[in-house]
Amino acid sequence: MPQLNFVLPLWLYWAGLLLFPLVAAWLVARQRRRRTVTSPSNFVAYLFWLTAGFLGIHRFYLRSMVGFVFIPVFLGVLYTNGVARDVRDDDSRTYAEAQAARTAFETARAPDADASPEDAAAYAEARKAVETRKAAYDEAHGVYEAALTHGRWVAWLLFAMLAVDAVLIPGLVRRRRAVEAKLPQAAVVEPPPMPPAGTGEDPTMRLHTRFTDAIEWVNVKVGEFVAYWAVIAVFVYYYEVLARYVFNSPTNWVHESMFLMFGMQYLLSGAYAYHADQHVRVDVVYSKLSTRGKAICDIVTSVFFFIFIGTMLWTGARFALDAIHADEHSFTEWGVQYWPIKLAIPVGAALILLQGIAKLVKDVLIVTRREA
Repeated sequence: MPQLNFVLPLWLYWAGLLLFPLVAAWLVARQRRRRTVTSPSNFVAYLFWLTAGFLGIHRFYLRSMVGFVFIPVFLGVLYTNGVARDVRDDDSRTYAEAQAARTAFETARAPDADASPEDAAAYAEARKAVETRKAAYDEAHGVYEAALTHGRWVAWLLFAMLAVDAVLIPGLVRRRRAVEAKLPQAAVVEPPPMPPAGTGEDPTMRLHTRFTDAIEWVNVKVGEFVAYWAVIAVFVYYYEVLARYVFNSPTNWVHESMFLMFGMQYLLSGAYAYHADQHVRVDVVYSKLSTRGKAICDIVTSVFFFIFIGTMLWTGARFALDAIHADEHSFTEWGVQYWPIKLAIPVGAALILLQGIAKLVKDVLIVTRREA
């Protein structure tokens, strides 16, 4: 089976984190504007071809039974890979034994006129061990190479089928659209409304001012932007599973890239969660208070909030500046830059601080009973 030696370039990692949410948001907005069930598209067909074409999913998407042809070929890839993994241990073991026997033979004393019968017998035994171990290694290596060869042939057959379909997909999509155009159109069912976010305990969620709305608009947009990163993780971990279990090529960058990405997402989405009242709160007493009582409670406890978030902002900024000045990288083979990750600490703290100011303003308005 061919090996996957792809290592994600660092520039592609950072570009993906910036551009993928923009493209995804545009696609979602376009679909919301249409509000109709669309016919098969080239984009979706090629997406299935790229991510799950080895199982013929792109063919099933286009209602083609040719997709069933891909399944036995892919099972053949899995079988030959399994055989190769099983015999690889025998290949490695017999190779080590052959090398050990050769080393023992080279250090053995060659018989001469003064050699004792024991030395001559030991030399002959070492020579025989070299021949025996080499024969065992040649046999095991031949089985291993045969398994690899069979796997390569099946893999290249699968790649050839995918290459052919890459050319045929536009025509297949057009024909499927023509077929579906003749079918009766199904009624579009509108999805049920989403339940309100959060616990519903925060009295300021229904209050609006121009100042607070501007802050919340920024935090909502940042939260929606980083939310699309979760979709990236689906594709990346999917690639890792295929590379590890189908191509015998585990990566050294998937886990690191994703836990760093989720760390940044956690930091940058904190303000959005605060705006949507999604943070954990102990509301045994809080939930029993009136609207004005809740606002007074929030104003009093905001002192601790501003102390904490101010400390986080100050120390996080120093932390990020040190990483920028040192051009800090990870100690792994991938060597990703650490300063953008650490920069997310003060940026996320600043967003939470702004959201806290917006909430404090609205709490004061509630207490003073002024209209927004």
